Amino acid sequence: MKKAIVILLLFLSNEIIAQSETVACITLSKINGLIKDFHFKPKPVNDSLSVYVFTHFLKTIDGKNELFLESEINSLKKHKYKLDDNIIHLNCSFLNEFYSIYQKAVNRHIAIIENIKKEKFSFSSVEIMRSSKKAMTYLKTESDLKKFNKKQMLYDVLSEITESSSNKDSLQNVFSSISETSKQKIFEDYSCEATKYSLTIEEFYNLFFNVFCSYFDPHSAFFSTNEKSDFLSTISSDNFTLGLSFSVKDKNNIVIDDILPGGPGYFSEKLEIGDQVIKIKSKKEEYLVNCNNFEKTGKILSSSEYKDVSLTMKKKSGYVYTANLYKQVMKDYQNSVYSYILERENQKTGYIKIPSFYSTLENGKTNVSDDVAIEINKLKEDKITGLIIDLENNGGGSMEEAVNLCGLFMNTPLLAQIVTKSNQKEIIGNQKPKNSYTGPIIILINGFSASASEFFANAMQDYNLALIVGTKSLGKATIQEIVPLKGEYEQFLKITIGKFYRITGKSNQYKGIIPDIEIPSLFDDQMPKEKDFPTAFKNDKIESIVDINKYPMNEKQKEAILQYTQKSKTNQELQKNIRIKASFNQFYTQSITIPLQFNSVFAQTKEFTKRWKEIETFIKTDYPFVITNTSNEIQRMQMSGYLKFINSAQIKNLKTNFRVFESIKIMGNLK
Repeated sequence: MKKAIVILLLFLSNEIIAQSETVACITLSKINGLIKDFHFKPKPVNDSLSVYVFTHFLKTIDGKNELFLESEINSLKKHKYKLDDNIIHLNCSFLNEFYSIYQKAVNRHIAIIENIKKEKFSFSSVEIMRSSKKAMTYLKTESDLKKFNKKQMLYDVLSEITESSSNKDSLQNVFSSISETSKQKIFEDYSCEATKYSLTIEEFYNLFFNVFCSYFDPHSAFFSTNEKSDFLSTISSDNFTLGLSFSVKDKNNIVIDDILPGGPGYFSEKLEIGDQVIKIKSKKEEYLVNCNNFEKTGKILSSSEYKDVSLTMKKKSGYVYTANLYKQVMKDYQNSVYSYILERENQKTGYIKIPSFYSTLENGKTNVSDDVAIEINKLKEDKITGLIIDLENNGGGSMEEAVNLCGLFMNTPLLAQIVTKSNQKEIIGNQKPKNSYTGPIIILINGFSASASEFFANAMQDYNLALIVGTKSLGKATIQEIVPLKGEYEQFLKITIGKFYRITGKSNQYKGIIPDIEIPSLFDDQMPKEKDFPTAFKNDKIESIVDINKYPMNEKQKEAILQYTQKSKTNQELQKNIRIKASFNQFYTQSITIPLQFNSVFAQTKEFTKRWKEIETFIKTDYPFVITNTSNEIQRMQMSGYLKFINSAQIKNLKTNFRVFESIKIMGNLK
């Protein structure tokens, strides 16, 4: 009887796997169909796709090459040139072979970590630790994997010890006591990280779908309903929320960090700052809050797809209680336009921060262009004589809002050009010219300024309505649209449907926008750029639609560029920025070879701490200018303690922003 049950269970398991293979192939077929029909530049499903997907899928599931053995990779290589044929013929059995080997590798990795934890652990070794930014070659045996992980764990334990004090003698005196504590912490971290590799077969498939999409370009992607909502929430100024901020404390405990006034959590009678989340439940899903479930619990707490949430909480006293909350739409002040007045040498410069090009899509109540117009009016009432628009770290959003934002500053009829499938060209006109502000403008950009940010900055630079200041932008001049898969309500495709070009016919795609005045950012070289993606569209050019010579720079703009360039060599803060950046780049890119002993790791930690303190001192420097709220905002903040808290944090960040300070100085030559 037992044998029959086992056979039946195996049969059912194989039947379920076979069904999932079929569903996966149907999904891939639908994805490929949408790409063929709507993608800007669809590619054939051939051997090139097969090689790319094979290589990059392995990088996705094992980026450091620390899971698979060389023999396992060799056994999978038979699929390297055949994935395209299998996908076309709806044969996705290869996916379950990948998944089976992946599960085996993950289980082995977890077991290796647990075995190391049980063994006697020496805090010194004759071994040498070598690390590089490149992934290591696949190891041959399980013994090799264990040896590799043990070296990594020893290095991390020694680093944890040496980071606890800068006094070497003091550490050596208490080494025996703190080494055990550090070991337990690192072991717990490794166990936690090991379990994060575990994926359901659906999660595994979704990763594969994403890699498939990325072959066509880096911004086409597969979305589940949750992923779609999460993506859209990043370009909305209003989102469903519990009105609670959380942080992760020691031993991976999640606790309430803040309670937003007026939010669902605010009206709970029991919730307090410092209370720990023990369990979370929503829909039919219920999870204990631990390392294994961090990602799942995080989704329930943040995603708009989970609105009814039950939290089991524990107070510091040990008292356990339940709080049942329903998410409501609240203003996301971290993703909303805001403004300040920056004063230096009796000059008032307006400052507007645009975190993203949000719109009323996906719960949003306002558009970015409308919010910017409101802030401009506030600043004009306070008699500003120049305006800085900050697009640093603004990854884009609604292209329609980028067009509308142009209308606030431009009365020229043409803004840009768009090329869609089959090289169809469309000219983008100025839909709502309002000319809300006509004074001197500086636009701040960096390596994370992308897409809609670049569209707006392009147009303002082409007509010389603003000086572009900062570092080169990301280089993404493509347009995406989110569409559902055919016959599906829970699966979507973010698909690239076109490219935008400047009125000159040039493009910032792949290259990025070159600032009129470059002010280095310390970590700009570590920011990924469009050109770093292997499937990014290369830069090209189309026909110009405007004689740009009719819109030259004014004399003050030319003078501002000349003055800043001439003074740059004697600008002490700028030169310090350049020096620290070069030093950090050298340290960041070097390979590490270090003996696994206390003295060696202490020396390395000391060197790193020294470099980091220099960076920290620079990025925390307060610059000599005064920041004030607009008159309108002062009145509004008096009504909300939470707004005062947000305001204080924003002012602190602004006061230490070197590029903003330099922009204020540049503005002095534009007035």
